[in-house]
Amino acid sequence: MSRRHGHQPQARPVPTRSDHTGLCFPAELVPELTHRLEHFAGAGQDGHLFRGPRGGLLRRSNFRDDWTAARTKACVSGDVHFHDLRHTGNTLASSAGASTRGLMTRMGHSTTRAALIHQHMTSDRDQHIAGKLGEMIRQARKDSDAEPSGT
Repeated sequence: MSRRHGHQPQARPVPTRSDHTGLCFPAELVPELTHRLEHFAGAGQDGHLFRGPRGGLLRRSNFRDDWTAARTKACVSGDVHFHDLRHTGNTLASSAGASTRGLMTRMGHSTTRAALIHQHMTSDRDQHIAGKLGEMIRQARKDSDAEPSGT
């Protein structure tokens, strides 16, 4: 959305197919997305997925109030900021195995800096890596009759 001083907000042009390749999402989200499209989104292919309280465009000036109301309704802590949703989603994508390039594509970034922020180590991921390394060691030992050398 853009706003020129003294003028009503205007939607930016909707990206065309050549502007992006799309984003895959889990099939498990189809029912929720279908419900949102049928009951809350703007009509037609160019309709906005999220609209303001009266059906118009979301405005930067009142978005904080909309976010606070939605967060409260969902019983989410007041410590959670809107951008935390993006961070959480990308951290989960990283934990699910997304590469740095995959995260960059999902986030729409052209540099690795932001993607690397979401690839921080979690204890679950660390345990998974240790388990895989253990499998490799067991397989190598099974393929070799040599005793462990201690080195």
